Amino acid sequence: MDQDPQQITLGEVTVTRVKEYYGSVEMAPDQFFPDSPGGSWDEHRGELVPDFWDPETDECHTAIQSWLLRSEGRTILVDTGVGNHKDRPYAPVWSRLDTNYLENLAAAGVRPEEVDIVVNTHLHIDHVGWNTRLDGRTWVPTFPNATYLMTRRDFEFWDPANGYKPVLGRGNQNVFEDSVAPVHRAGQTVLWDGSYRIDRNLRLDLAPGHTPGSSVLTLESGGDRALFVGDLVHTALQIVEPRTNSCFCEDPAEARATRHRLLGRAAESNALVFPAHFGGSGAVEVERDGSKFAIKGWAGFSRMA
Repeated sequence: MDQDPQQITLGEVTVTRVKEYYGSVEMAPDQFFPDSPGGSWDEHRGELVPDFWDPETDECHTAIQSWLLRSEGRTILVDTGVGNHKDRPYAPVWSRLDTNYLENLAAAGVRPEEVDIVVNTHLHIDHVGWNTRLDGRTWVPTFPNATYLMTRRDFEFWDPANGYKPVLGRGNQNVFEDSVAPVHRAGQTVLWDGSYRIDRNLRLDLAPGHTPGSSVLTLESGGDRALFVGDLVHTALQIVEPRTNSCFCEDPAEARATRHRLLGRAAESNALVFPAHFGGSGAVEVERDGSKFAIKGWAGFSRMA
C-alpha cells in the first residue's frame, strides 16, 4: 500500500480525502452516544482526544468529508456531506452552510462534471447535501454526468410520501426534497437492493441498522482491502466498545450486529476501515480484542484540523 499525506493507493484504486467541515457537532458524548458504557470516554481518552472529543467543552468532534476514488478510469465520490445554502430548521449546526467543498474537490483535481458515480451510503442529512446545488432558486444535480447510487430501502424510507417515523423525528426535514428528489427527477439515480457491483474493484452491499438501507462499499484490489462504512462508526469509541450506537440509529440491535460483523470482517482481512466522519487520520486498521476490537494502526492521511 503506497501512501502520501494527501492520497493513498490501494491496489489499482486511489483514494483521496475531500473535506467539507471539521469541528464540534455541539453534542456531548452522552447525547450523541447515550448507550456508551459509563466511564468509557475517560477510559479511552488516548484514542478519543483531540480528534473525536474535547473534554474541556465536553463536545464531540466530527469530520464531514467525501472519499474520492479513481477506479478503472472512472471517478467515484462516496458521500456528499451537508451542502451549501440548505435550510435545516431542526439541525441548526448544518443549516445554510457556506463551505469551500467544491474548491476542495477542485484541489483534488476533479470538476463536478468529471464525477462519474456518486455513492450515497445512506440518505441522512450529512451524506447527501452536495448531491445538489442551487441554480437560481432551483436545486439541480451538482454532478450533471454522474449516476447516483442509492439503496431502494433508504429511498423509500426517507420519502415523506411514505409516512415513516424515523428516530430523527424532523431532523432530516427538507433533505429528501432538496438533495434526493431532484437527482431522481433528473433520471440520474440507480436504486439498488442486496448488492451492486460497480467494477471489478468495488462492490456495494447492504449494511442495515443505522438506517434501513445503510450500505458498505468494499474495495478489493491486488492485495489490498478496504471498507467504506458510512456511519457504521462515528467515533473511535465504537471500535473499542462496538456495542455503542449513536442516537441516530433506526434499529439499535441491527446496528450493533452489523457493526460487529463488519469490524470482524475488517480484522480478519486486514482491511482499512473508512468511516464517513473520522477526523484525525481518517481511516483505521482494526484487530480483534476478545469480543471487542482494538485500533491496530491509522492510515497515512494528514490529520484533519
